[in-house]
Amino acid sequence: MNAYEVMFILSPDLDEEGVEAGVTRFSELITNAGGEIVQLERMGRRRLAYEINKVNEGYYVLIDFKGSSEVAQELDRVMKITDSVIRYMILRKDK
Repeated sequence: MNAYEVMFILSPDLDEEGVEAGVTRFSELITNAGGEIVQLERMGRRRLAYEINKVNEGYYVLIDFKGSSEVAQELDRVMKITDSVIRYMILRKDK
């Protein structure tokens, strides 16, 4: 199993329940696909470094997880089609 890190920014239009639903959805996707969450950090609402689609703020979340490359590929696929995700990046950590 490889170590990965995913950071994603959720839309500021979401209420607290919507943010929690998004975080839970991605966490469950990782664990249901055979991955293991090492750390989940909700960084909260922050100002973006630059405007993205006329949005200046977002809700930042960082998840460290272990899993196969298929887990990361599935997470990438789901994040691409999720409207509430403004930006995301999945990185494989080196040993």
